[in-house]
Amino acid sequence: MAKNFKQQGDTLTLTPAADVAAGTGYLFGTALFGVALTNVASGTPGPFATEGVFELGKTSALAIAVGERLYWDANNKVVNKTTAGQECIGVAVSAAANPSATVLVKLGQFVAEGT
Repeated sequence: MAKNFKQQGDTLTLTPAADVAAGTGYLFGTALFGVALTNVASGTPGPFATEGVFELGKTSALAIAVGERLYWDANNKVVNKTTAGQECIGVAVSAAANPSATVLVKLGQFVAEGT
């Protein structure tokens, strides 16, 4: 194994600037999104999953189809389909009706539409 290998990368120890409850997403900077695996206090390092499929809260009054890009609304701590001012954090792997509270999201980086 390469001497410069540090870790797999599916779970990272990261330090959020706000309290994050276990199972809640958090956007670090503009491109690194993770789901807290435990409650993590502001300014304290904690484990965040950066890969995998998670059930996340969504904007209730929104229908989502399998394969749609999902964006993180950091103010409301939910996913939606709004591209303006939000970052893509993954794609839907389940459909979600309007209204509904959650959707299954495969975390990851995806090419923006139109590129």
